[in-house]
This record gives sequence, C-alpha cells and structure tokens, in this order.
Amino acid sequence: MQDKTLSRPTLEAYLDCARAAAMAAGRHALRQSQRRREVTQRFAHDLKLKLDRECQDVAERIIRRRYPRHAMLGEEDTQATSLAGEPTWIIDPIDGTVNFFHGLHLWCSSVALRVQGRIVAGAVYAPELRACYMARSGAPALCNGRPIAVSDTARLAQAMVATGINKDRCGQRSVADLLCALSARTQKLRVMGSAALDLCLVASGKIDGYFESGIYLWDMAAASLIVQQAGGRCTILDQDAQHRVACVASNARLHGALKRCLRQHALKLPGRGA
Repeated sequence: MQDKTLSRPTLEAYLDCARAAAMAAGRHALRQSQRRREVTQRFAHDLKLKLDRECQDVAERIIRRRYPRHAMLGEEDTQATSLAGEPTWIIDPIDGTVNFFHGLHLWCSSVALRVQGRIVAGAVYAPELRACYMARSGAPALCNGRPIAVSDTARLAQAMVATGINKDRCGQRSVADLLCALSARTQKLRVMGSAALDLCLVASGKIDGYFESGIYLWDMAAASLIVQQAGGRCTILDQDAQHRVACVASNARLHGALKRCLRQHALKLPGRGA
C-alpha cells in the first residue's frame, strides 16, 4: 500500500536517495577493505571500525545534499536526532561488521527513511554479493532492478530460518532452549551474521524466515520494508527507548506459526523480565 500522504514522485525520489546513499557507503567500505582491521572499539562479541564512521559520513553527505532539513539516526551517532515528527533517515553503514572484519562477504550497507512513524523507502547494498535490494511504499521490492518475492513455504518443518545470537545479554540456557526448539521444528537454522541481509534473503525467497532479539532499528529498518513489499511480513515483538528490537519476519503463510513458537519461548529483548 502506498503512503497516501506522499506522492509517487516524492517516494521515488526518496528511494533513489536511499539507494545512492547505501551504494556509496558500501562502495567506500569495499574500496577501503584493506583497512578493515582498523578497530576503534572492541567488545566481547562485537567491534567498531574506523570505516563504520567513514561510511556513515559518506551516506549522510549524499542525503544532506538532497534533504538538508531531514533528521538522521545512525549506528555511529545514535543520539544525533530523534525519530519524532520530522522525516528521519536511518543508517547502518556496515551491517555484519564482524563478517567484514574477518573478510567474509556477508555484509552490507543499509539506508531507510521513516516518515510519520512509517518506513517509506529503503535500500540494502551488499557489494561483495553484487546485490542491491530496495523498496518503497506502494511498489514491489527489487533486487538489481528485478522484482523479488518471498517463498511459498507453508510448513515450519520445510522452512529454512535464519537468526542471530545476542551473546552479550542473553542467558546461555534461554538461547540454547530457543535454538533447540526451532531446530526441531524447522528444516534448518542458519546464523549468517547480518540482520539486514537475512531479511533480504527472506524477501527474495532464498530463506523462509528470520528472527532475532537485541538488534537495533538501523539493522532492520530498510530490510523490513523490503520484506513487506516482497509479500512477506515483519513483526516487532518488543522494543525499547534505545532503539533495540526483537523481531520476526517470514512469508505470510509461515508467520503465525513462527510467531507462536517464538512467543512460547518468550522471545523478547535481553534484560526484560519474564
């Protein structure tokens, strides 16, 4: 459904800006990939790179040239602006940073625009996969200019489902219990290390579902719209003021069963009470 408050030309312009910003950020990371081990912060299971900041700056410059009055929210500047009221660009300069650091090709740059509480345009560019996924409100999702669609898998037992493991904040037993339950009910579980790419794989029908707790809005903003415009569903099960979310995405036929399974195991943000 197209956002009735925005014209088609406006939405197309927003989408073109998202695409240009995501591709510029991704290309900068790829060109500078010999610097991928320049680390600014290390955590137990994650890290920050100099290129994260540089790639976000690249994306923001493109957006500000076209929309200087719009707000920005990015992984590298989470307190810069709020999402309230004004149109807000949501940027993840390198999603799958640890993959990128180790030289794995499963990483991407993601840019979305949120207007009046709704994501209306988004692009995800995976340079090493040579794939640019994008969507806008009221139009089909695309990969490299061609329409994509979610799978038609109807049973969890036949489904391939991707996830991520938030080791920093989840109890080991709760993670193990959830993964064991889903492993028993699905054909296969996969952990690939990039929420945005996982969601785009759902949108393109290459996998059937995805869930994760403790990711951030910028990890999934653009790709959630791409899933929806490809005929799928993406539901936020929990969220907090720090922009963390627990979400599930799949084709429409699997969505109810996958959500029920996750709720049985109390999928919510790390640190929430039972």
